[in-house]
Amino acid sequence: MCGAGAETSVQCVLQTDVLQALPSLPSQNPHAEGVSNDEFRAAMSRLAGGVVLVTAHDEDAGPRGEDVGMTATAFLSVSIDPPLVLVSVRNGSRMDDLLAEQPLWAVSVLSESQRHVAGRFAMKGRISDRLLFDDIPYKRGPLSGAPLVGGALSTLECRTEQRVEAGDHTLVIARVLGVDLPSAEGGPLSYFRGRYRQLG
Repeated sequence: MCGAGAETSVQCVLQTDVLQALPSLPSQNPHAEGVSNDEFRAAMSRLAGGVVLVTAHDEDAGPRGEDVGMTATAFLSVSIDPPLVLVSVRNGSRMDDLLAEQPLWAVSVLSESQRHVAGRFAMKGRISDRLLFDDIPYKRGPLSGAPLVGGALSTLECRTEQRVEAGDHTLVIARVLGVDLPSAEGGPLSYFRGRYRQLG
């Protein structure tokens, strides 16, 4: 997981959409500054990141609402006093649209045994979020109302305090309202060079 140091934080913020498969083709379409999308993705893929599931509850989606989930590696601590975290979400995504309206959300820090959870919520053209949650054990956070995944190394419930547009993503900065440490066993799930990995 990314630390709170200035240099590490900058690296984490720059990490965009690392869950996409990295192209092996030569770099194309360089920006005015001379760095292409492919070159940038390849460089950032060499920065290992922790994997989390960001969740929120959309109260306006039907009579019982709907739970929404998103796999993320661009998640980091920002401040201890007050306790602040940051997650980067792609502009126009379902999660971005929901967090623009819903200030309460949660994060489950995934363990090495939860690769299937990360992969499921990172799929493109996926089925509805309601079906994705069907066979995943979770409890509803008492503060956020968002799903907290069973077996996670830790969970955090958050309230958005600031949104910062940054290129094709939005940085969502939130105060941590509550934490739980449900699992003391197993290592973290990490992402490196386009693949989920475990320590060791």
